[in-house]
Amino acid sequence: MRKRDCRHRCEKRTVPKCEGICKTFDVVQSRYADVLSEREDIQSFRTNVPMDGLTIGEYTSDIVAVKADGSLLVRECTRRANLLRTKTCTLLDASREYWLLRGVMDWGIVVETKEDHDEET
Repeated sequence: MRKRDCRHRCEKRTVPKCEGICKTFDVVQSRYADVLSEREDIQSFRTNVPMDGLTIGEYTSDIVAVKADGSLLVRECTRRANLLRTKTCTLLDASREYWLLRGVMDWGIVVETKEDHDEET
């Protein structure tokens, strides 16, 4: 989850199955976009999808994908260290609640691997 007007470094690239330009803000989100583009059960996906009407402010979900059966898959990408922060937990709970109210059952968190961490440092 990110602020809707996030001003961090953004990587823009073309990724199979991504609708439009795939804009990612960190290696976790970028790597997961690559994973989704290779999955056969995923038709398409979007990155940084606005969550309109969210009560805690204007935020976006990191990845929203359409599965082959037409259902949605939502993933929030974060670093392992951020999971201990109260703000991160509040935002993740808000995202989960937002998507559950819209009937999305496949919601989850993508956390960095050791290789992701090593690449950024």
